[in-house]
Amino acid sequence: MNIGEVAQASGVSAKMIRHYEEIGVIPKISRSMAGYRQYGEADVHMLRFVRQARELGFSMPEVKTLVGLWRNKRRKSGEVKKLALEHVVRLEAKIQQLSGMSKTLKHLAHCCKGDERPECPILDKLDSP
Repeated sequence: MNIGEVAQASGVSAKMIRHYEEIGVIPKISRSMAGYRQYGEADVHMLRFVRQARELGFSMPEVKTLVGLWRNKRRKSGEVKKLALEHVVRLEAKIQQLSGMSKTLKHLAHCCKGDERPECPILDKLDSP
């Protein structure tokens, strides 16, 4: 398969496929005599794995680690679980942060008259130190 075909099959753009190869998230892809990348079904499978890990919010270094663990059939599942649970802690902290931001903005929007006057508690809050 060429890069366009594998992009279509995996749901990962050709640009991102090249990027993942460049930064070592996926191994270097074999090339034809003309220098074109040549992909197989295993590459599509790996790219789907990467896409799903990214959709769960794993960072690129974490995805690289996960790919390595996924490819290592002698891995310890405890390593994968540890990485996943550490990610959950970060996600929950981010959820708390976003929830607080939402609450603050709802309060400020409630306090704003939203009329023709220039006074605006939203802008006042953004302008405060």
